[in-house]
Amino acid sequence: SSVFSLTSFGALYISDVQKEDALSTYRCITKHKYSGETRQSNGARLSVMDPNESSPTILDSFQAGEVHAGQSVELPCIAGGYPSPTVRWLKDGRPLPSDARWTRRLSGLTISDLRQEDSGSYACEVTNSFGSKEVSGQLHVIDPLRVTLSPKNLKTGISSTLFFTCTVEGSPEYTINWYRNTEPIVPDQHISIQGQHNDTLQITAAQKFHSGAYQCFASRKGHTAQDFSIILLEDGTPRIVSSFSERVVNPGEPFSLMCGAKGAPPPSITWTLDDEPVMRDSTYKTSQYTLSDGLTVSHVNVSSPLIRDGGVYRCVARNSAGSAEYQARINVRGPPRIRPMRDITAVAGRNTYITCRVIGYPYYSIKWLKDGMQLPDNHRQVVFENGTLRLTDVQKGADEGTYLCSVLIQPQVSINQTVHVTVKVPPLIQPFDIPSTSVGKLMYIACVVSSGDMPIRITWHKDGQLIVPGFASGVAIETKEFMSSLQISKVTLKHNGNYTCIASNAAATVSWERQLIVTVPPRFVVQPNNQDCIYGKAGVLNCSVEGYPPPKVMWKHAKGSIVPPYIPLTGRIQIMSNGSLLIRHVLEDDRGYYLCQASNGVGSDISKSMILTVKIPAMITSHPNTTMARKGQTKELNCTARGEQPIIIRWERGDTVIDAERNPRYSIAINKKGDEVISTLKLNPAERGDSVFFSCHAINSYGEGRGLIQLTVQEPPDPPELEVREVKDRSMNLRWIQRFDGNSIITSYDIEYKNKSDSWDHMYTTRNISPTNNQANIVELHPACVYSIRMYSYNKIGRSLPSKELTISTEEAPPDGPPMDVILTPMTSQSIRVTWRAPKKELQNGVIRGYQIGYRENGPGSNGQYSIVEMKATGDSEVYTLDNLKKFAQYGVVVQAFNRAGTGPSSTEINATTLEDVPSEPPQNVRTISVTSDEALVVYTLNPLCVLLSSEWGEMQNITTTREQVELRGLEKFTNYSVQVLAFTQAGDGVRSNVLYIQTREDLPGPPAGIKAVPSSPSSVVVSWLPPHKPNGVIRKYTIYCSSPGSGEYEANPEMLFYRITHLTRGKQYHIWSAAVTTAGRGNISSKVTVEPAGKVPAKILSFGGTVTTPWKKEVRLPCSSVGEPAPTIKWTKDSEDSAIPVTADSQRQILSNGTLVLRSVKAEDSGYYTCTATNTLGFDTIIVNLVVQVPPDQPRLTVSTTSTSSITLAWIPGDNGGSSIRGFVLQYSVDNTEEWRDVFISSSERSFRLDNLRCGTWYKVKLAAKNSVGSGRISEIIEAKTHGREPVFNKDQPLLTHINSTHAGLNLQGWTSGGCPITDMMLDFRPKGTWAWQSLKANSTTQLFLSELREATWYELKMKACNSAGCGNQSSQFATTDYDGSKCIPYCFFVDAKSLAEMLISKNNRSIDTPVKGPPQGPRLHIDIPRVQLLIEDKEGEDKAAVPVTDTEFSQSVNPQNFCTGVSLHHQALIQNSGPLIDMSDIRPGTNPVSRKSIKSAHSSRNRYSSQWTLSRPSQSQSTASARTLTSDWRTMGSHGITATESDSYSASLSQDTDKGRNSMVSTESASSTYEELARAYEHAKLEEHLQHAKFTITECFISDSSSDQMTTGTNDPADSMTSLSTPSEPGICRFTASPPKPQDYDRGKNVAVPIPHRANKSKCKKMPTASTSSTGSNPTSSNKVGGSRDSLLESSSSALGRLQKQSVGAYSKSYTLV
Repeated sequence: SSVFSLTSFGALYISDVQKEDALSTYRCITKHKYSGETRQSNGARLSVMDPNESSPTILDSFQAGEVHAGQSVELPCIAGGYPSPTVRWLKDGRPLPSDARWTRRLSGLTISDLRQEDSGSYACEVTNSFGSKEVSGQLHVIDPLRVTLSPKNLKTGISSTLFFTCTVEGSPEYTINWYRNTEPIVPDQHISIQGQHNDTLQITAAQKFHSGAYQCFASRKGHTAQDFSIILLEDGTPRIVSSFSERVVNPGEPFSLMCGAKGAPPPSITWTLDDEPVMRDSTYKTSQYTLSDGLTVSHVNVSSPLIRDGGVYRCVARNSAGSAEYQARINVRGPPRIRPMRDITAVAGRNTYITCRVIGYPYYSIKWLKDGMQLPDNHRQVVFENGTLRLTDVQKGADEGTYLCSVLIQPQVSINQTVHVTVKVPPLIQPFDIPSTSVGKLMYIACVVSSGDMPIRITWHKDGQLIVPGFASGVAIETKEFMSSLQISKVTLKHNGNYTCIASNAAATVSWERQLIVTVPPRFVVQPNNQDCIYGKAGVLNCSVEGYPPPKVMWKHAKGSIVPPYIPLTGRIQIMSNGSLLIRHVLEDDRGYYLCQASNGVGSDISKSMILTVKIPAMITSHPNTTMARKGQTKELNCTARGEQPIIIRWERGDTVIDAERNPRYSIAINKKGDEVISTLKLNPAERGDSVFFSCHAINSYGEGRGLIQLTVQEPPDPPELEVREVKDRSMNLRWIQRFDGNSIITSYDIEYKNKSDSWDHMYTTRNISPTNNQANIVELHPACVYSIRMYSYNKIGRSLPSKELTISTEEAPPDGPPMDVILTPMTSQSIRVTWRAPKKELQNGVIRGYQIGYRENGPGSNGQYSIVEMKATGDSEVYTLDNLKKFAQYGVVVQAFNRAGTGPSSTEINATTLEDVPSEPPQNVRTISVTSDEALVVYTLNPLCVLLSSEWGEMQNITTTREQVELRGLEKFTNYSVQVLAFTQAGDGVRSNVLYIQTREDLPGPPAGIKAVPSSPSSVVVSWLPPHKPNGVIRKYTIYCSSPGSGEYEANPEMLFYRITHLTRGKQYHIWSAAVTTAGRGNISSKVTVEPAGKVPAKILSFGGTVTTPWKKEVRLPCSSVGEPAPTIKWTKDSEDSAIPVTADSQRQILSNGTLVLRSVKAEDSGYYTCTATNTLGFDTIIVNLVVQVPPDQPRLTVSTTSTSSITLAWIPGDNGGSSIRGFVLQYSVDNTEEWRDVFISSSERSFRLDNLRCGTWYKVKLAAKNSVGSGRISEIIEAKTHGREPVFNKDQPLLTHINSTHAGLNLQGWTSGGCPITDMMLDFRPKGTWAWQSLKANSTTQLFLSELREATWYELKMKACNSAGCGNQSSQFATTDYDGSKCIPYCFFVDAKSLAEMLISKNNRSIDTPVKGPPQGPRLHIDIPRVQLLIEDKEGEDKAAVPVTDTEFSQSVNPQNFCTGVSLHHQALIQNSGPLIDMSDIRPGTNPVSRKSIKSAHSSRNRYSSQWTLSRPSQSQSTASARTLTSDWRTMGSHGITATESDSYSASLSQDTDKGRNSMVSTESASSTYEELARAYEHAKLEEHLQHAKFTITECFISDSSSDQMTTGTNDPADSMTSLSTPSEPGICRFTASPPKPQDYDRGKNVAVPIPHRANKSKCKKMPTASTSSTGSNPTSSNKVGGSRDSLLESSSSALGRLQKQSVGAYSKSYTLV
């Protein structure tokens, strides 16, 4: 768990401690890494207290440490304190670098994969608001020891010299130890350890026993590292593995000898010739190398041998382990002779070879003689074919002497050479044994040589070392000629070992070895003595012995007196290697007598007894781990201790020692009972702070024990902290947090609630809520009701105090009844009309805003899910048409009503079926079967249907049937047909199936289409014919018949369409006809023609005329074969209207020698009649060919017939078919703004098509092309069509907001109309006014949505966007949340900025010049934002006309709850210049002068421009006593004369009566159009002055009068003559305007902003803003208006006003108004 953290050194840390953590018991369990033994600590519990503010305290820290590189280290740093301190780590005084190896944990800093650079000083700083602490320490990172031993693995031979090198990396301080087979290596005569750190091991003359595993150990401060090497020493005596054979060579003929040997170590090879070394010179070339497998190869090359280079060649392989040799004779042709031979010394008992060194070849034989006798003469002598003599087991008397080698070189001719053999005898030692002995005895060992040549030298060795006699060794040696004796006068342990006697003479060296064993009886080195051990600690009972063989030690234990038998020791008690006894954990049962007994089989056993006394350290034997106490009561804590007396017991509270004398709440009592001491700590009384750990400590001379007691003081819980999560119409969800449970598990909760107006005596209670819950739902509440709620928690101690009381209002409820009288009426195959009436009035639960119509298909395979559409309510009776339904399908429909709160229950589902339509799927499993040559069978599933049959010639036939198969009769024979099947209903034809193809079977062919026979010579005729019109199969051959006797049938290949019949009789008539043949048989014969062979042959054409049809752009051949004598000439012409034009050859046309006309890449204009004429002197003949060239069809004419929301129906008229029947159409369409075209293939018979499944409200582009056998034709013109539908629009009659409180706002999404296309997405953005960031929300529902977690008493801006396939609609609004108690704060009215205002005023003219206004004005309603203006109320009663502020009490009025804005309406009845005509306000354009209607003289002309006086009257005053205030407007900032109007003030104003100064003086002498120019200028300045954006002035309605001055009346002080504003918006000349205060959060941002300040009367809970200070002394209105004369007066005095704003202690400007 992330809550618990266990460190590498065994500490447990718990983060974010909660009350429930005190309910668990914690124990530490340890497990021995090797033995597996586990131990468990006593249990401990946490005492969790409420945090007290305190400075940090270090609970766990670190100091200096040394860690190996590559490992991980944890630097603990745990701190307490409240608030929880922050931890910062430093390294060498700087913040930790960024490294993934550094991990900050709850328990401290963990560094993984340590490196040398991580060494340094580390500091941990812990800080909170009450102080800080620091802990630091040094970290040393050292490289771990790494050892490399080389060579790694070695296989070599005995007697080799070996070197081992131990390389150590890492720490510079280390020691090296060497081991062989896990035993320490002791240097001797073979082994030496060298180097500064003993890092080299040398073995000289290695023996077999030196084999094994060698280890090098490097150690430093308890850390070790090692490496090992395996050495295998084997008998490495060389052996010859490859050699050469005997051969014969001619002089000068080169030869090469090779010898290969293996051994360990690798041997070296030498060569001899007849026992003489082969020296490398110009004659002999030698080489030697060793292969990777240890094979040593040596070569001898002789490039130009002579006779002397012949003989016995021997290769000898030698190493430290021995030698091996091989020899063979090489004969060089030439006269034989014998080289001189040296005398030989042989060793008796061994074998000797004598070689006769013959050179030259050939020779007859080699013989050996000794003493005149030819050898061999016994079994020990062997003479080899090459002339070598071997003497086996040489004997001195028999084999010593002179030997003669005799070589027969010619018959009866021999050559001889002698050699003398001397025999030497080696020594022979008589075997002896050495008996074992004991220390102090005498020892005599004799070594006798029984044979051997003198002199003989005898020496002694012990363990391979030469024995030097004398006092140091304690050995005396006496040697004679053939005997030596070794004497030991007093045997000691050091004389143990292997003794070797070595005898040597000139012949050999021999040895004999035996072991001397010296036994020593056991004796004590350290004797056992009586001993004390401490309970729980480890104890060692010393007992060390020696002897040889090493003695075996055995311990026994007796708990009573020293009376056998003793109990053998087992378990946790072990005997150490030196014989001492180790008790790992001393127990009380270990006390008593112990006996140490030793024996080795030499002499008597020895033993010694001792007494072990176990001392008990002070320990706590009994104490409660946890205990409970009730707050305010007395609590006793008991601890029982035992151990060696005396025992002192100390109590601690936490880490503080309890001093009962100084703290009267504590008292401590001691009671002894036997060997136990009982201490009692009494608390009187127990307090909440006593829920901590108490510990009792028992102490004596042998140790200390501690008992940890967790005391938990229990009390009733603190009340829960209650909050509301969600409020609904009839329920609410509460959540609470239980902070302190009184240290007792919460058993239950109670929730009490009541109507806010009732007392708690009339409450409702939900009791015994499970303590595992932290939230609850309160149900069965009444909608829109205010409740008070409080809560209690219980534990077993009691009940808490009540929680803080909450006040909550429930929401409205959805309707409880369904719509009534639902009726379904099918309208089309895809639409159903639904009608219904609204739910019962008493079940509506509010105003029905709309309805949801759910519909689903009830047929098989439907998913049963309802599709939902919505519509707004229009009245008591409703109607809606469902479209895009499936055809001829049953649908179930339900209807639900919804109001602002949600959707009510649905009506009972009723069903209706859409009307029939054409089938939407083709028939299935369509198959075609060819039956005969003119019959076929079509099989399918689904009926009734129509079969469409089309032959390869393009002819279409329709066959209608209701059966599941149809027989097609009367088909053309051997013809390809395409078959399509479609189903139909009363509504029309359905979708066609895929095209299937079928071919009828072959039949007898028809007769040839034509036949000709013409004479070609006096005895032959040529017959030509045309293929049958109906071949009815594949023509296999043609048969030609001749009627003359003696003639008969002739056969022609099917490719040949003519045949020459010969051997006919001149002048005789012949009847000739032909017939075609298929696999079905011979067909009908052609017509018969008559021909007569003749001597003269006029020109005749064999080819046939007729019609030839071809696609365009192909090559066409028109044949015109002819016969005649003389050969006729061929001429081609083409008919053109009334004449024939000769055909001439060009790039497109060619006439071949056989008369064929070739037309290349034919075009439509090549069509026509072609005539071929053949002519010779005897006559002529002609044929006519009609050439028809087929081209692609012309473009069709495409139109749109009908459209719907998801389909477009198209119709077309085909163009010319191009000479080939149209086979189909390709329709292409795409969305208007894309180029992704989709293709639809349409049958040739269709003349209209409907594109379905299109996007609603979307423009599409469509084009069409026809196809015939030639290809696709021209594409039609692209037409555009749009499906029905438009983007969503919000209904202005629908309220946008359904509910607003302090934190939530309900949005009426039902106000959106879909535009005919379903709404797919709805997005909302909202933000508090004056902030930049928008919060976005995507709405899934289409009825109602709540915005939550809003700020109270805050204005918000809202933007909504609804999208469908046709586009997106936007709606924006503003709203304000209420205060916490439900009251409304100062409103904002809707406004536009100065830019929009200027654009509207300058660019639009809403009235014609001379058209008077009749009835309510129809002009636009303008929202105008004018910065830094002020409303002055001028006191008309005083003569000085001082401008004084109007107090709140004078203007206080009852507020209209529906009015969101502070409203002041002014009736602008007349606008009159001082000395000019009346200004017509009906047509004011920028840059134009107003039209003068009538001149009116004024007695007063001194008023400034843009200044006017108005009388402000309150409608509620009586007419007779009406008091009036004069309203003065000015384009200036009046910082000291501001007046504030509350949101409830509503006034009407009229022109003031001032008979002295001209009552009609209201406007300056300049034209009123300059006002609009001023606004445009104001916008330009506002772009430069950011602070103008916050002060808002709004004109909500303006109606400019078109009346002349004759129609105007002068206002009076009588309220009856004053025109009230709010109730008369239809009268001309009325403007309504309101102020818009900025939000409080705008203050800090607008540092130099003139902000109008609202005054909220009697609203204590809304956020207030400072009220502007006002001067008590007024100023003359006339003088105060003098600054208004310039055109820039709108913006003047901004800096001075800002200065005043900063100087005033209470804030800013008043809410102020002016009139335009």
